[in-house]
Amino acid sequence: MGKVGKGVKCGVVGCEREAVRSIASGRLGMFKVEPSRSGRTYLCAEHYKEYKKKTRKDRVIEKWRHTARMP
Repeated sequence: MGKVGKGVKCGVVGCEREAVRSIASGRLGMFKVEPSRSGRTYLCAEHYKEYKKKTRKDRVIEKWRHTARMP
């Protein structure tokens, strides 16, 4: 059982909801997140959805980059 299963709170400043996902802290430049020693930031469902919407284009480009290398 990880930290999300144990009931850790969302890492975005001002949010007190329970987290549903964890993301590497370096990928969250658009959010004001509380510093974490573990290198992971925990997000509630609402902030995770917002994160997915804002990074969709980057994820698609990254996917194309990886599939273009295949012979």
